[in-house]
Amino acid sequence: MIGDDGWRRYSIWEHSSTVRELYVRRARREAEEMTAHAQAAELLAPLVTSGDTLLDIGCGTGYFFHSLRKREIPVEYFGIDASPTLVELGRQELPAFGLSRERLQALRIEDLDGEVDHVVCINVLSNLDNYHRPLDRFLRIARKSVVLRESIADEAEYRYVRDEYLDAGVDLWVHVNAYPRRELASFIESRGFRVRYVEDRHSGGQPELVIDHPHHWTFLVAERA
Repeated sequence: MIGDDGWRRYSIWEHSSTVRELYVRRARREAEEMTAHAQAAELLAPLVTSGDTLLDIGCGTGYFFHSLRKREIPVEYFGIDASPTLVELGRQELPAFGLSRERLQALRIEDLDGEVDHVVCINVLSNLDNYHRPLDRFLRIARKSVVLRESIADEAEYRYVRDEYLDAGVDLWVHVNAYPRRELASFIESRGFRVRYVEDRHSGGQPELVIDHPHHWTFLVAERA
């Protein structure tokens, strides 16, 4: 028989109780702020004008909202994530901190449309098959800036590996890619943006093992020219 729930069935994000528990604690502010989120907020702050809109793509439970609020960055926060489970958990937790349920949506990048002033995407593109189509969508909808934190290296690295850290009995594979620095910048510049790279504070520019595979975390800030 043919079914229509393949995305949820084969998504690693729907099959990790450890991730769900951590993301709920972050939404409740019971877990330490991620260094990556602190740095992303600091990079974004000088780009924001009061009343700007921001879309957090791959938001999980939406806990980046706390990093913005903590620094009093005057931006209207919206978040989307392809995982309905994580989004619903965020909708349950974040209203207590002033974010309405409607600001978080279960939405895949392929279905995304509209306009916002700023896009932030942290640790998402490296787990997709490639960056071109989703990043092109980010650049089309962003009026002012796009801030990324992804695995970026001098040379491209493409892996499709079994995730050994999922719930018991789950056998799923995931992309672990590093995208080439020059090619990525050229792609973004061709869409009318200025690009600069910023060393990731958490990893200090050194590869970090995540699910036992190296990730070359780097921040990229793109401002519309």
